[in-house]
Amino acid sequence: MNFLKLAMVAVLFAAAPTWANSLTGPQKNAVRSAQQYISIQGFSRNGLIEQLSSDYGDGYNVSDATVAVDSMNIDWNKQAVKSAKQYLSIQGFSCKGLIELLSSSHGDKYTSSQATYGAKQAGAC
Repeated sequence: MNFLKLAMVAVLFAAAPTWANSLTGPQKNAVRSAQQYISIQGFSRNGLIEQLSSDYGDGYNVSDATVAVDSMNIDWNKQAVKSAKQYLSIQGFSCKGLIELLSSSHGDKYTSSQATYGAKQAGAC
């Protein structure tokens, strides 16, 4: 295993809460997957659980994905800002349009307050 892989593994395990030892093997793996996803792009709680449990995503059991995500200390407002900025880097959105996209059940699935916070902090409102 090369140095970069070892460093990545060390960072992933260092970020895990101390009580993570109570998680099952699949739940620990789902935490690692979730950490990778949120390091790349913004996710809402529901969106991340769906990504982890989807047949098109990682295929974890929904209950394992839920426990894994809920065991993490994720700032969902920060994730909403990240998602909003990613959308704005691709194209322009009105404040209302971005909030609707972020909070839509067909979009990112943020709560209305998280979507509003994200759109405002990203400069769309």
